[in-house]
Amino acid sequence: MCQLLGMNCNTPTDVRFSFTGFAQRGGRTDHHGDGWGIAFFEGRGVRHFVDHQGAAESPVAALIRDYPIKSCNVIAHIRKATQGVVALENCHPFVRELWGRYWVFAHNGDLKDFHPRLHGSFQPVGATDSERAFCWLMQELAKSHAGVPSVAELSLTLRELVPQLARHGTFNCLLSNGQALWAHATSQLCFVERRHPFRKARLSDEDLSVDFAEHTRPSDRVAVVVTAPLTTDEQWTPCPPGHLHLFVDGALQDRLSV
Repeated sequence: MCQLLGMNCNTPTDVRFSFTGFAQRGGRTDHHGDGWGIAFFEGRGVRHFVDHQGAAESPVAALIRDYPIKSCNVIAHIRKATQGVVALENCHPFVRELWGRYWVFAHNGDLKDFHPRLHGSFQPVGATDSERAFCWLMQELAKSHAGVPSVAELSLTLRELVPQLARHGTFNCLLSNGQALWAHATSQLCFVERRHPFRKARLSDEDLSVDFAEHTRPSDRVAVVVTAPLTTDEQWTPCPPGHLHLFVDGALQDRLSV
């Protein structure tokens, strides 16, 4: 299956360290070589990069590793194709607009017999179950709220919607509207919260380490969510299956049983 990476922070933060290790799993340290993508929120805008090449060899991925884009919410994905051919339109993360905000979504898993009725506003471009799931989520969120809901209200609605997707198969996913990061685990997902006092960390997929204390302020907070731990010397917390995790300002704010 695919692999996920999400980052949520209280101040715009550089994701290059985490992405450098993560990208190696796209064909070098793992076999997820069927495309990749990453999306950065900047204010109300989104920088969105996808490539059908494996992340370990992609020139676009090399650009991301070298370019210090800073963001409070980031979602990245490396793909192992289960539904849909290897093509640009099937690469995650996917982006849609709702209530005048961009939404970004990525999925790890395989949904069987999932063919929902979709209205005109949200239609998939590619052929993946993941994009269909995202379109359905956006459609149902729009139907559930007459106006722009709060993050807390969105969490409660997602708590009702996510099980309807998870019953079709494995549904590990990341979702963000630039205000928060939601993570749902069916099988495998974990996270780490980095805060003062910051320490050193070493990547498990690349010979690279960083001392976060040299690049942060005491008030900084960063939460990183990933399919499998990215570092060898940090305490990663497993996400219990069947729970929706809400991250705001670099910290776990809520964990909802679904």
